[in-house]
Amino acid sequence: MDNTSSMPLLSVQNVNKRFGGLQALADVSVSIQQHHIYGLIGPNGAGKTTFFNVITGLYAPDSGSFMLDGQAYQPTAVHRVAKAGIARTFQNIRLFGDMTALENVMVGRHVRTHTGVLGAVLRMPGARREEAEIRKRAMELLDFVGIATYADYRARTLSYGDQRRLEIARALATDPKLLALDEPAAGMNATEKVALRTLLENICKQGKTILLIEHDVKLLMGLCHRVTVLDYGKVIAEGTPTEIQKNAAVIEAYLGTGAH
Repeated sequence: MDNTSSMPLLSVQNVNKRFGGLQALADVSVSIQQHHIYGLIGPNGAGKTTFFNVITGLYAPDSGSFMLDGQAYQPTAVHRVAKAGIARTFQNIRLFGDMTALENVMVGRHVRTHTGVLGAVLRMPGARREEAEIRKRAMELLDFVGIATYADYRARTLSYGDQRRLEIARALATDPKLLALDEPAAGMNATEKVALRTLLENICKQGKTILLIEHDVKLLMGLCHRVTVLDYGKVIAEGTPTEIQKNAAVIEAYLGTGAH
């Protein structure tokens, strides 16, 4: 797929994060073009999830600068990050297990609501209209990810693959500019991974930008426009999947000779 804009959606420059004596991120810079699927790979402990946690407000960076959609951006709190336009999923599924699939997605959508607490409590007309719109949008997203049939099922009763889809639907409900996915294929079987790839491609076709951490190198290389490789908290390579697969430093650090 071709780039549709010369301006990066997300530009991260010289980000550092230290935990005690451990330098988890060292001058990490990443530039993600709009409407791209962008991969972030590296061995365990390379700093991938730390980077995710920094850009989504879970960890405060020690230093660095951030631009989101052409505006200076400071990821200081999770709710502010969501409103700014970044949504994420986690390596370990974080759903409300006793809520239905529909309710889980509706929770995600509430970040874009305008009704105040009083209006919601009193069930004022505006609040009722907004709630109906939230429900409608949530159903559309469940249909989009392929699990509308399970709208009224409790989230914990869904299959592992469908729970992953539900997480993505809930993230999409925030209407993000950037969708950050932390190992979405973890635990999936081969059939589920094929379906996931199709879903992510469809999300990208609808104008979203995706940042992806994924240990399934074959899946990631088949999806991404560009890939950054971290090792010991530092960027050791950045380029197209083809360039990354041929990079000697990457092969040594992560991919191994069998990855070609």
